[in-house]
Amino acid sequence: MRDSPRWEPLEIGSGRVRSLNADHVRFTLPAHSRSYSDAQIDDYRRLSRRSFPWNPPVQMRLEARASMPHPQGTLGFGFWNDPFSLSLGQGGAARRLPSSPQAIWFFYGSPPHDLALASGVPGYGWKAAVLRTPRIPSLVLAPLALGTIALAQIPGLKRPVIRTALQFAQAEESLISSPLDGWHRYELDWFENEARFSVDGQTILQTTVSPPAPLGFVTWIDNQYAVASPEGGFRFGVLPLAEEQWLEIRDLEVIDL
Repeated sequence: MRDSPRWEPLEIGSGRVRSLNADHVRFTLPAHSRSYSDAQIDDYRRLSRRSFPWNPPVQMRLEARASMPHPQGTLGFGFWNDPFSLSLGQGGAARRLPSSPQAIWFFYGSPPHDLALASGVPGYGWKAAVLRTPRIPSLVLAPLALGTIALAQIPGLKRPVIRTALQFAQAEESLISSPLDGWHRYELDWFENEARFSVDGQTILQTTVSPPAPLGFVTWIDNQYAVASPEGGFRFGVLPLAEEQWLEIRDLEVIDL
């Protein structure tokens, strides 16, 4: 990882971030984590969303591996707009309201995680993924989201309500066959009207779906899951960990093209 003050560690619950050397970082969740735990680095914590640092064209490249082929929870690296934070400025963080989600990243989620965003691709697993949604003002988004979730709890309305909500999202995803528990090189080229993902030099996803800028960079591992599917409805939760799990990255570079 380049020597820069840009990346800041975040440790929630029992999550821990440890530098193994100048360009090698481990993100760890210990065994028996029953409450929400997260270990991450990011470059946007103290910024308003309009000041997030990355605009296309930009390239991210790094090497990564996890402690096991199928960790519990989610992990990944790439760019997003941190849409669900409701920061009130604690710890020097910027004050932000929730926003409609935008993301372009390598993302893993273990069952019961199920975000059925792209046709023909499971809502869980190890993926290259792009998500673009309509920009909705925060003061409109919050009651709209709460209303949608409430309607989805009514018998007979869950499937049509969730199908309608998901239609507003543009998403492209591709499953990654490379096992998580081995070192692999991941590259992401993000352009204004295109995105390209590669693993070990092989292109695995190329798409014209591109999220609106600016976005922030994040690498993380946590023990949560989220469900948004016609079958499963809307729900969130935390997975207890029977053993320690971790994500390691090295040789991280994010550069303007």
